[in-house]
Amino acid sequence: MRIALIAKDKSGALEIRKANRDAHLAYIADTGVVEMAGPFLDENGGMCGSLLVLDVADMAAANAWAENDPYAKAGLFDTVTLQEWKKVIG
Repeated sequence: MRIALIAKDKSGALEIRKANRDAHLAYIADTGVVEMAGPFLDENGGMCGSLLVLDVADMAAANAWAENDPYAKAGLFDTVTLQEWKKVIG
């Protein structure tokens, strides 16, 4: 099943994002469940959140993945939403 992970960063947390980016990208590569991903950008083009599409067995697996993401462990996110998503185009 596909799950959209939509996360918004805490205000002023850009340095947390930068400090944990390599670990986050390694986690994505190591787990092999991310179909696509990228940051949300603010009005100045700065990273301020994340959108990932996970291909996992169930919502429990998506929750576990999200909880173990280095960004989450570092306290980067203000909010995280997991929503089942259906691919139609692309």
